[in-house]
Amino acid sequence: MTAATSNRALPPILCAPLLRTVDRHLVDLLQSIQPPDWDAQTVAPEWKVRDVAGHLLDTQLRKLSLVRDACFVDTPPAPGQLAAFINRLNREGVTVYRRLSPPLLTALLQYAGEESARFHEALDPFAPSAFNVSWAGETHSLNWFDTARELTERWHHQQQIRLAVDPQRTRPGIMTPELYHPVLDTFLRGLPHAFRNVEAAERTMLRVEISGDSGGEWMLEQSARLWTLVTSSTGRPAAHVTIPQEIAWRVFTRGIDKTAARNLSRIEGDRALAERVFDLTAIVA
Repeated sequence: MTAATSNRALPPILCAPLLRTVDRHLVDLLQSIQPPDWDAQTVAPEWKVRDVAGHLLDTQLRKLSLVRDACFVDTPPAPGQLAAFINRLNREGVTVYRRLSPPLLTALLQYAGEESARFHEALDPFAPSAFNVSWAGETHSLNWFDTARELTERWHHQQQIRLAVDPQRTRPGIMTPELYHPVLDTFLRGLPHAFRNVEAAERTMLRVEISGDSGGEWMLEQSARLWTLVTSSTGRPAAHVTIPQEIAWRVFTRGIDKTAARNLSRIEGDRALAERVFDLTAIVA
């Protein structure tokens, strides 16, 4: 059974219009920062602000070329080589686009964001997507899930920039229920895959809570040797983990040390079971 099957109890995340909103916030942010901010270090160890901006431009143009325009240049990766393949493409894209001036890079991001938003808005959300959401364990995905994954990419990379240039959060941000909750919901659709090798008694329940006005609760249930996300449960969970929304996005995108994340979170019940939540990685590479 794939992650898509196990997620049927939860509604699809129909968020294509939000891409346009997130991209507008990015352009506004980049137009407001000062020249030295472009060289500020982000939580991604190898990337400064200009590198993250270049990566966002590269991935949007790359997907439009591949999926919308059917332009194939690179040979698809061999089985088991996806992460290395994506890492190489990312490095190459950042190397090229980090050379651009901030005004030009911002203008190109505005163009690419508009083209990409139109593309995703025109897709049938329930048709098969060109790319599967591999970090959720899917071999085939629907467009709505791939679009939601796209939202998580744009949101979390923009948040990396915001954290680098505005650590005291003096500027209006994107950590709002409208934009951040769908990102968290998408991330947590990867829980069944992250728990696929975790043994537990039948009907064992785990409650994952993201605290804050953009958060919520997700219930993970073990049944017939499979973990499934469910909308509700009448049983008592074996474990309950609460992660503050301020760090949740970093937990699932390798933006914070796992020990630090656990120390900032609250765990009740079966600690070993709850701590597996911190193994969820909702990015490919």
